[in-house]
Amino acid sequence: MIMNKNFRNGLLMLAAGAFVVSCADYNETNNFYAEPDPTVVAPYTDLNTVKSYIDREKYPNLTLGAQLKVDDFNKHELAHAAAVSNFDNYAFGTTLMSGNIVNDKGVMNFLAMKELLDHVEEIGGEVFGSPLFANANQADGWLKTLTAPIEISVDFVEGKKVDFNDYKDGDTYNEGTIAKFDGLNCLKIASNKKVRIISDFDVDPLATYTTTFWAQVEKEQSFNVNFSGADVPGTGADGKWTLKPGKWQKIVVESKSSEDATEGFLRIDNLRGAAIYIRNVEVGYYPDNHRPQTPEELSDTINYAINAWCDGVMKINEGRVKLFDLIDEAIDVKSADIVAGIYDLKHSTDDKIFWQDFVGSENYATVVGQAAIEKFAEYGGEQSDLKLFISETGLEDQKTFNSLKYWIKVWEDNGATIDGINAKVTLSYSEDATIQAANKAAINTLLDNLAAFAKEKDLLIRLSNFDIKYLNAEGSNVSADNITTEQRQTLANYYAEVIKAYMEKIPNENQAGICKGNMVDTNDPVGLWAKNAKKDWVRTATYKAFCDALSGK
Repeated sequence: MIMNKNFRNGLLMLAAGAFVVSCADYNETNNFYAEPDPTVVAPYTDLNTVKSYIDREKYPNLTLGAQLKVDDFNKHELAHAAAVSNFDNYAFGTTLMSGNIVNDKGVMNFLAMKELLDHVEEIGGEVFGSPLFANANQADGWLKTLTAPIEISVDFVEGKKVDFNDYKDGDTYNEGTIAKFDGLNCLKIASNKKVRIISDFDVDPLATYTTTFWAQVEKEQSFNVNFSGADVPGTGADGKWTLKPGKWQKIVVESKSSEDATEGFLRIDNLRGAAIYIRNVEVGYYPDNHRPQTPEELSDTINYAINAWCDGVMKINEGRVKLFDLIDEAIDVKSADIVAGIYDLKHSTDDKIFWQDFVGSENYATVVGQAAIEKFAEYGGEQSDLKLFISETGLEDQKTFNSLKYWIKVWEDNGATIDGINAKVTLSYSEDATIQAANKAAINTLLDNLAAFAKEKDLLIRLSNFDIKYLNAEGSNVSADNITTEQRQTLANYYAEVIKAYMEKIPNENQAGICKGNMVDTNDPVGLWAKNAKKDWVRTATYKAFCDALSGK
């Protein structure tokens, strides 16, 4: 297709050598350790880095991850230091998704990604790859450009004509009159009159119309033009059209009709003191010079975009990131069931283009997964090292979990390679005993469900977004600024309880680890660190709870 060819030939990818800090700039202990150390402020100064408490012999596949922004990591300040010192791997969420990398013309900017991957490779760290395909945080502008209607050649269509010399002197015509001028019968538009010089023709709201007429005045005159409800600005002051006396002037007006137009006309608004004389009016149009892409062309376009995006990511990656979320949050919990008790996938809207609508819901993971695998291997990756996860939120709900199981089985039956589930949890602790009992039951049921499905399908299980909010007995969030020491300890104990439940319920061979959503407190007390008045990172009771739970205490 012409449209695709233009944008494919224009595809660019930006990547350059990144500024890399050498290991000599850091203190090095048994494991890599970063400066400045954000964890030296009391209390809990006797504790080592969090990841050092994992019993690697007992839990060989258990890893601890942290999510942060690319910019925060690349600054090599507190967030970076905390991440590389205390966690096995780092996730970057939406900041490495296509919506933040690909512009509307398909230019891919991987500068920040290259910088962090070069540094992570140097220090021996690991990155968990951001979702490759999703419904949110995608390059929507690029996809709209690629799937836009295609320009085609169109011919001018001649329409209605009026020759006022065919009328009699003194006849009325719309709001004007026929009068003799310069030896011809013309349409006379007197001062302070608005007259339709051509009317009563059908209009296509998508077409651009060309109206041509000849006009003359006895002295210089300005006027306004309106085409089927749409004001058409001229080149004169305040958007007016101007006529000079002395000879007939050819006027050409090009315009579309207003969106709500029901009839075609061109009206001249003569709001000045002298008459305007019109002869020989004709109107025609160029039809809309675009056509929608055919289903086959759209499929080709989306498959091109899938491969172009995977090519860009994996070329920069060079086999270094081995674990990726392949598909993120595809299930539509507001949809009608496609079979009993099973949600459909999300589908495209007027504003969003969803991959699955063009490659087919049943083949979604098959098509995008094959592209990712091929490009990973093409740019130096060992295919057996690549692990692709399906990430989904709300899996505490049994119907959502059953829907995920259904779609994974459908995708695998259609040839997809799926290695794991990344369960994005949304957790809270409540001072209301009844609500907290339900919270505990929900997370334990989720872990039981994940463990059973992991055994059945030989899948890796990862928990992400692992933050727990604290709610008082009335159901209101307790902020990081207002939480008491006792409440913080209670929250820390619940963190430890969930970590232990994951370690106990998910078999060792199916464990892919836990990823902290926020390392430091936000407005909520979710961090392993809090910030003091000096903006230092201070270890919280949650820090100790992580260490104790991971060590088996």
